[in-house]
Amino acid sequence: MNSAATSIDGPPETNQRSDLPAKALNPARVPILYVILGVLLVISIVPMYFYSSEVEKINRDRLKTNEMLLQNTVTRSLSDDLSQHEHSLRMMLANLSSAIQVASGGDIGGKNIQAPELRALLENFVSSSDELAYATLLNSEAKGVSAGRIAPDAFLQRELQYAFDAARDGRAYNGQALQVEDGKNARTVVLVSSPVSYGGRFLGMVGAVVDLRFLIQRLQEATRGGLTPYVVDAQGRLVAAGTPQYVTGQDMKNLEIVRNFVDESNKAQVAATKEFAVQEGKNNVEMLGTYSPVTALDWAVVVQKPQLEAYRDVAEMQSKARLLALLAVLLSIGVSIFAARRITNPLQILTQSSRALARGDFSQRVHLASHTEIGELAETFNAMSKDLEQFVEDLKRAADENRALFLGSIQMLAGAVDEKDPYTRGHSDRVTRYSLLIGKELNLPPDFMETLQISAQLHDVGKIGIEDRILKKPGSLTAEEFEVMKTHTTKGANILRPVVQLAEMLPGIELHHEALDGRGYPYGLQGDQIPLLARVIAVADTFDALTTNRPYQHAYPPEEALKIIRNLAGKRLDPEPVAALVAAYGRGEIRIQRSIAIKRPVAPDAAVSGNVEVPLPTPIPTAQAAEAGGLERTRV
Repeated sequence: MNSAATSIDGPPETNQRSDLPAKALNPARVPILYVILGVLLVISIVPMYFYSSEVEKINRDRLKTNEMLLQNTVTRSLSDDLSQHEHSLRMMLANLSSAIQVASGGDIGGKNIQAPELRALLENFVSSSDELAYATLLNSEAKGVSAGRIAPDAFLQRELQYAFDAARDGRAYNGQALQVEDGKNARTVVLVSSPVSYGGRFLGMVGAVVDLRFLIQRLQEATRGGLTPYVVDAQGRLVAAGTPQYVTGQDMKNLEIVRNFVDESNKAQVAATKEFAVQEGKNNVEMLGTYSPVTALDWAVVVQKPQLEAYRDVAEMQSKARLLALLAVLLSIGVSIFAARRITNPLQILTQSSRALARGDFSQRVHLASHTEIGELAETFNAMSKDLEQFVEDLKRAADENRALFLGSIQMLAGAVDEKDPYTRGHSDRVTRYSLLIGKELNLPPDFMETLQISAQLHDVGKIGIEDRILKKPGSLTAEEFEVMKTHTTKGANILRPVVQLAEMLPGIELHHEALDGRGYPYGLQGDQIPLLARVIAVADTFDALTTNRPYQHAYPPEEALKIIRNLAGKRLDPEPVAALVAAYGRGEIRIQRSIAIKRPVAPDAAVSGNVEVPLPTPIPTAQAAEAGGLERTRV
């Protein structure tokens, strides 16, 4: 064994003192080390035992879970198959009902019900599928025609009466499973019906008796895995089974899993797996069962299996796992005696240093005086730590530079948009500043504030795509021009959408002209449909619009602008950002510089020679100013 002195970076004196015992180690002390290792081995057996027990438990639980998943898969497959059959039959009945309406001209009363065309439709309907045993069409007087391969008995006649009563109420009907005929011809059937109406007027009922032979075949296939499958209705009566021990109509509520389904009633929407006991003679047999609801029919597909068979693999796994655990303990004893002496102490030092590195402390260094590979590993670790420390610093510096460049580029892009019109110069910067003050007042999280800053800065970037004749037009816009102007929100979002990093900012750019009352654009969203990001920018945008000069409007004093905005709160603007803006202004955090009127050529039909300053309108009452504020937002 190579003697080694180990330590983590510390004062030089400490490192020197740590090296001294390494040079003074005496080989005569080796037997003491063996004694210590013997004690450690005894201790290591206990964790190995608990570890193997835990692994055994985990594997046992996994095997149980796999058995439950198997039952769940079988019941879900059968449930989906039943639902698909029910849906297909409903579609066929709907098509038949439509054909009846066309063939009868919407009149199946009196002698019309006996029309050959209607009887032919029923015969074609029954012959279209082997699963259809019988079909009937009744008019509003309960008279009709029928076709099929069976004759309705008293029980089926009763089901037809129930179906007709349901049709009168405008309801579809799924009947109770019945067994018709005897001997080899015995079959399990169920009645499914739908009302027939024309122009909102009740004409009658069309019903089909479905042979459940397909379902019984599927249940019989499921028995190959040792399962006992069957289907029950909402009252717990048996619909069909894959084994002859159960008969149609049998009350199955003596089984706990069936009672659970019945008790859940309409609440049962997903499959459930349970352990329960079944009384077989004088013995209680522990079972594992699963039911999966068929919501369209108010049925449930149930499978069950004795736990002794279901968990047979678990018992085999336990015996094998215990044998392997014993072998692992014996092997660990041999390996530990050889390896623990050589690597335990140095490895502990390396582990501590690795944890420090994982915490982000890249200044850690390992001093390991050893001529083995562990010493080389320590040197490699130190070199890696040094490189990582420098790399992380470079990454941080590059990230800061990239962020500054990114924000600067955004600001330049927004400035370029603002410079298209002298009246909106600095508009994006001001909206950004007001938005951040609102966000600060609302105590929004830092990540949201960063998103808000970038989104507000770029909220009008879409005006790059608006023609100058509209953007710079003195006076009000025409309806057509106004529609073009409104596209700047979606244009801006489409311009920036390819930039994945700006995805979170797009709602503020695209939706800042939406209004709470649904009168905004581009989508007419209402209330909480509008993201908070867009609602904050909308308030800031409106405030800047009202407090700066435009060729069609003079700047309002801040107090008057806030009064207008308060009138818009709850109608077009979110009251919370409005209150935040008012609070920020009240503390003096918002200062408005008086705008200077800018001369701009008027439209050709009103122009005289040279540049003419467009006269600014006089202030308007607050009640009307709200609408002006709303219009202004379409121009900013």
